[in-house]
Amino acid sequence: MDGGPRNPEADKLRRRLQREHQARLEAEQIAERGLRELYEKQLQLQLLESIADAANGAASVADGLSFTVSSVCQYTGWLIGHAYLIDHVDGEVHLRSASIWHYADEQRFRDFRQVTEAMEFPPGLGLPGRVLSSGAPAWISDISQTPEFCRVDAAEQAGLRAAAAFPVLVGSEVVGALEFFASNVLEPDDKLLHLMAQIGVQMGRVVERKRAEEQLIDAFHDPLTGLPNRALFADRLSRAVARCNRHREAAFAVLFIDLDRFKLVNDSLGHLAGDLLIVQVATRLGMCLRQTDTLARMGGDEFTILLDCIGNSEAPASVAERLLNALEPPFLVNGEQLYISASIGIASSDLGYESAEEILRHADLAMYRAKTLGKHRFELFDHSMHDLAVGRLNLETRLRNALQNGEFVLHYQPIMHLASGRLAGVEALVRWQKPSGELVYPGDFIQVAEDTGLILPLGLWVLREACRSMACWHEEYPGPAPLTVSINLSARQFAQHDLVSQVGAIIVETGIAPACVRLEITESVSMADSERTIAVLQQLHDLGVRISLDDFGTGYSSLSYLHRFRLDVLKVDRSFVTQLDQCPEGLQIVQTILSLARNLGIEAVAEGVETERHLQILQSLDCDFGQGYYFARPLPASALIALLKDGQHLNTN
Repeated sequence: MDGGPRNPEADKLRRRLQREHQARLEAEQIAERGLRELYEKQLQLQLLESIADAANGAASVADGLSFTVSSVCQYTGWLIGHAYLIDHVDGEVHLRSASIWHYADEQRFRDFRQVTEAMEFPPGLGLPGRVLSSGAPAWISDISQTPEFCRVDAAEQAGLRAAAAFPVLVGSEVVGALEFFASNVLEPDDKLLHLMAQIGVQMGRVVERKRAEEQLIDAFHDPLTGLPNRALFADRLSRAVARCNRHREAAFAVLFIDLDRFKLVNDSLGHLAGDLLIVQVATRLGMCLRQTDTLARMGGDEFTILLDCIGNSEAPASVAERLLNALEPPFLVNGEQLYISASIGIASSDLGYESAEEILRHADLAMYRAKTLGKHRFELFDHSMHDLAVGRLNLETRLRNALQNGEFVLHYQPIMHLASGRLAGVEALVRWQKPSGELVYPGDFIQVAEDTGLILPLGLWVLREACRSMACWHEEYPGPAPLTVSINLSARQFAQHDLVSQVGAIIVETGIAPACVRLEITESVSMADSERTIAVLQQLHDLGVRISLDDFGTGYSSLSYLHRFRLDVLKVDRSFVTQLDQCPEGLQIVQTILSLARNLGIEAVAEGVETERHLQILQSLDCDFGQGYYFARPLPASALIALLKDGQHLNTN
């Protein structure tokens, strides 16, 4: 009981006050939410404005991305921010790390960064791939519950749970992506995703503007190095030629530079490493020149230099010496020390030129001469080089005609089993037999065939003819064991994508037993792209053919790769065999190679056996096979057939 009667007026007043208090609380809450939303919008606006300002003033796309990644991390409080850019891989668009990160704890996120930077993301793969394929922001509330997140292990080790990413857009084209990570599970935030989409458009304007700038620059400059390109160099060279023709004292010179074995860098470390090396080479070359000189990149690994207004005739050679010396210290590319050299050709205006094309062509010829004489050197053009080039062109024409007219023949050098003295096989060697009957040896035409690509049809003919002949001899002159035929594969042949199918088709066509075919590759061929080499050798083994490594010990001799290759034979180079009885070092080298072959479980063939003493030493070392002039010179098919009819007996007296 309340102890007295209720007052209706008091109750009415109390209820009204309660309603007013509740209304005031609701109004305050609405106001607070409004103020908070207003504050958030102000922060978002400030973020967008700061990114827009940075985008407009960014010196590069990387600068703009770096500022954006840091700004978004500061705004959201998320742990990591990271940027990707578009890359084209085998004609397909992928996202690849731009190595632009923002995080507070480098040690904690080091492994996650390494995993991320090692990956490429095609459309649909992982979080970046989702953004690339959709062109829209994406959100992952809990990485540990998302199997399609392909870096889940590295993320969990770094303590990352939630993730969001958004595209950098030029119109509807995705040109990059930004991703961010938090340490706790977070549900999607639509407002934040909308903000991210706006930021992506802002950053797309940076990319679009830089593209426009690069298109203007690209007309006359190399996009990788920023150096003048072929067009700009040709213009400046034309001006120098015209000026020199008016004023003979305005002498100049052109240097043509080609890096030695640059392809090996691309094949072994990848084109990105090759690009980094090109940039460093350009820097070193530029440091050797005057401001009045022009250094240009012609494309690939070729550079040209215009030395304008040279004071004396010795100046170009002095510059070339400086350039070669500048390239001698190792280059550091992705943590790897690389050594690179160059071949340089020089053409001087004192020979008298009417056009830029002519002097540039002569500098190119001199460079080629330097490369053929051993690389890492320079050569000055003289008119004999022009005559040589004309001769090479004529030789190319005659080689083409020889292929069409069937002027090539095969000679066969016997390979002997040293323990028994029996004929074990032959090596097929190509010869060019002119209509006059003159025999031309490979040293006089193979290099031109390699350079022009004629080696491909010629090599295919050699392979087919050697297999066809040996298959016939197996039937007509059977012996205790079928003879093998060894056939050299050039670098260009081995690089063909359809090599295995070509070999398989010839085996079927000729009917030869695959185990009797030995394909010979050199160390330089096998090491150019080791992963591809492993795959191709395995496919050839699957056909049943055998693989021989020619000239072993004269090339790279990388034992770390050698044990991974499917090899059946090591051929000991003749340069080692000829030293067997001349110095202890020669004997030790051959002994080491034979021991290596035995440990790998493969056969060994010693080339260049020329004396009975060579034979005796090789037999004492348990060498399996040998070939050389002591047994026989390469024989025409008719002489080999006579040998087979005679019971495969060689007179070595």
